[in-house]
Amino acid sequence: MFQKIILTSFIFISAVISAQNYKLVWEDNFNKATLNKKNWTINVDGKGGGNRELQYYRKQNINIEKESFTGESCLVITAKKQNYKGKPATSGRLSTFGKKSFKFGKIEARIKMPKTANGLWPAFWMLGADQKTAEWPKCGEIDIVEMGKKTGIELNVQDRYFNGACHWGESWNGGSYPNKGISTTNTYSLQNDFHTYTLFWTADSITMFLDLDKYPNAKPYFEIPITGDSLENQTSRYFRKPFYIIFNLAVGGTFSENYDIDEITALDGGEAKMYVDYVRVYQKD
Repeated sequence: MFQKIILTSFIFISAVISAQNYKLVWEDNFNKATLNKKNWTINVDGKGGGNRELQYYRKQNINIEKESFTGESCLVITAKKQNYKGKPATSGRLSTFGKKSFKFGKIEARIKMPKTANGLWPAFWMLGADQKTAEWPKCGEIDIVEMGKKTGIELNVQDRYFNGACHWGESWNGGSYPNKGISTTNTYSLQNDFHTYTLFWTADSITMFLDLDKYPNAKPYFEIPITGDSLENQTSRYFRKPFYIIFNLAVGGTFSENYDIDEITALDGGEAKMYVDYVRVYQKD
C-alpha cells in the first residue's frame, strides 16, 4: 500500500510540473468554414463500432458551427434519430488516422458534451497508428474521456459520470485482454458547458485531468504507469509509439447497454450535439 501511494503521488506531481515545459506542436481550433481535410478523415460506415451501436456514421453529421451560447466556432457532431441504411440513427466519427499521429505529450480538447440521458456515448480517444497491421487491442487504445456508461444511468448521474481508460494486449482473447478503466462521479455537471480534458503521456505514465485550466491543482481522474520490457501484455509494449486522435458520438451499444432506439431518451427531441472548441497537442523540445 505504501509503495502504491508513492507511485501515484510521483506520477501526479511529475505530470503537473512538467506541463510547464511543453510547447504547442499542433492544433485545430475549428475556426474555418469547413473541416480541415489535411487533419481529419471522416468515417462512413454502419458497422456499430464492434459494440452493437445503433448509428450509421455519415459525413453529413459532422460540421463546423457556432455554439449558440458562447458563439465559439466548433466542430459539431450531431446524433439523429433517423432511419438510414438499416440503422435507426445517424451520427459522426472522425480521426486524424493517416494524417496526424503523436508519440507522447500533453493532448487536450475543450468539449461541450451532449446530454447523454439514456443511450448516447460521446468520446475523445486515441488508437495506435499501427492499427491496420497490429489490429485491436494490440495497437493500444487510450480513452481520454467517455460518457454514457450504464452505471451512470443506473445511479441517475449521467451528466456527471465519466471515465478514462486504457486497453492493450496481444489479442481480444474472448474479452480477457489487459485493460484498466476508472470511472468518476464528478461534483458538477459536464453536460451544460465546455470542459477541458487533458492527457499527459510520457514513456513512464499516462495521466488524465479534468478542467486544469480552472483547477490547476486538480488530481488526475485516471493514471497508469507504463512499465516492463516490452514483453507481451506489458504496457510498455503498446504505449510507447505514435497514436492518432478520434472524436465520435455513438448511439446505444455495450457501454450504455441500450440496444433499442426507443430506449435512447437523449434523442427524444430528434437530435443531440457534441461540440469541440479545440484540440491541441504539446510536446517537450
